[in-house]
Amino acid sequence: MIKPGKMVREVLKSLFLKPATILYPYVHVQMPDRFRGKIKFISSRCIGCKLCMRDCPTNAITITKVGDKQFQAEFDLDKCVYCAQCVDTCPKKALEATVEFELAQLKRGKLKVTFHAEPMPSAAPAAIAESAATSHPAAGA
Repeated sequence: MIKPGKMVREVLKSLFLKPATILYPYVHVQMPDRFRGKIKFISSRCIGCKLCMRDCPTNAITITKVGDKQFQAEFDLDKCVYCAQCVDTCPKKALEATVEFELAQLKRGKLKVTFHAEPMPSAAPAAIAESAATSHPAAGA
């Protein structure tokens, strides 16, 4: 049984202590290093090995080939448990865990994120501009 004197002592002591919590939505939270938040996909590094898909315990990742050496990733954030196993498995470091953790949505469809492949840089626009400059020598004069 707790004695009333001991409880009063604890209450008075806690009046002078700093709060253990923060006022979360009003105070910015600094996440620690190596925090496993939302996954980021860097398509230029992806080689299409799909090891991340195989290692994902919840099958939350889908890698799709969209062109010659171009891949896009689709993440089901409502399935993801943020274990970062995919990040650890990727041999080319095409996946990174971010510190983003505020992912709540009212519509489930917004939790499906698609990272589209970056367009391949081509020499065609430069070649067209160069051929246009050489075909009209009087235009420069």
